[in-house]
Amino acid sequence: MTLLLKKHSRYSVRSLAERPTTNWRNCIAKEAEELAAGTLDPECACMAGPSPEELLTSTDAVLDTFKSELPGLGEADDAQIIGVAGRVVLALNAVNEAHNESAYETDEREQLREFIDQSLTEHGVDIVALTARHGLGRYQTTNKWPKW
Repeated sequence: MTLLLKKHSRYSVRSLAERPTTNWRNCIAKEAEELAAGTLDPECACMAGPSPEELLTSTDAVLDTFKSELPGLGEADDAQIIGVAGRVVLALNAVNEAHNESAYETDEREQLREFIDQSLTEHGVDIVALTARHGLGRYQTTNKWPKW
């Protein structure tokens, strides 16, 4: 889904897909507030450990590169689109490997896949048609490469 904003008689596209790292940082901050207020038992705190800033920064760098490849992708052929999806997943694999194969838990993986899917859709890629042409299910655009 995209939102068109009128700006100086031109329209620009603003992404509505939320970066997973934004959500993760918000959860880390909320957990820190709860710990400081004494409303969360330290033994129940789980966000800061599995989501160190280095991991978030590395993930953001991968997503920045991915986002830079999106303009014009709606007019691209399937090989180009699949290439972009493959590159982002392989780069996320490298981040995962750099963090002892434990960078992303199930929820984080799903958020990353959803972000990739939404971002492609926002840039004019018909994911349903693309996956159908390749005998894939609707949410299988990124299933070929992940090791996370």
